[in-house]
Amino acid sequence: MTGTTVNPHTISAINRLDKQTKHDIYARLIPPQVLDCFNIGGNFVDLTGNDFLEISCAAGTSDTQITLWHEYGFRDPILFGHITDTINGMIHVLLYILNDPNSPRFDVDRMPDGAPTMFGTLKRNIDAEAAAMKFGLAPGQIRRGLNILKSAVQTFDDFILSLNHDMYFVEPLYYHNAIIFERYGFAYEKGRRLMENIQSGFMPGGEYFARLDGSSPFRLPEAAQSIRLRSWAIHDLIMDEPFTDVTMYKRLGSPSQIRTTKDCQW
Repeated sequence: MTGTTVNPHTISAINRLDKQTKHDIYARLIPPQVLDCFNIGGNFVDLTGNDFLEISCAAGTSDTQITLWHEYGFRDPILFGHITDTINGMIHVLLYILNDPNSPRFDVDRMPDGAPTMFGTLKRNIDAEAAAMKFGLAPGQIRRGLNILKSAVQTFDDFILSLNHDMYFVEPLYYHNAIIFERYGFAYEKGRRLMENIQSGFMPGGEYFARLDGSSPFRLPEAAQSIRLRSWAIHDLIMDEPFTDVTMYKRLGSPSQIRTTKDCQW
């Protein structure tokens, strides 16, 4: 190996290793169910030698991007992950996406002229978002997910343990992400009060409840009791500001945390 760390504990340490070792370590972040579902072999190449797996992990950097396709040349990956080190050498998941390539695509990630929307955080393709919401997707989704989040979380847990950590952090980009993470044992480093305020705001008499007046396709009265539709309303700036500055963590082996929502459906 070219790196000096035999048992790396951080992303930056892994990135100093030789290419094959890095590849082998980061491949452990891919849930086995994904490989089984799409018949992807352990070498991540098709019969003609095209790579299904791309890992961006240059030496000297402290972050890694992992992209996995089920088919060479397909428009969207089935998995995309972006992880980094915190200032204290902990692992921080910035983004993790699982796409079902067999489901319809909604161009929420780009404008009609092709300009990127940064998943609706920079610009918004309203028609695409409305169609995605009607289809049953949540904000930021271009396709339906693979419905293997439990396996994905367990895969991350195992990866973290393999680096001799017992805790890691995630960055929920949307309200519904935070609720999902709650259900998998994550607690709040930042943002719990915001989440509690959102919960009370969508209750009868709350500030956001009163704004669910149908004034846009994303402000439906039924959003009061739907995590997914609440998330669309929040994405539509029903709070007068975007959903930001929320960070969560999971301490492996700890009991489940108290949820910020009660009796609310997906």
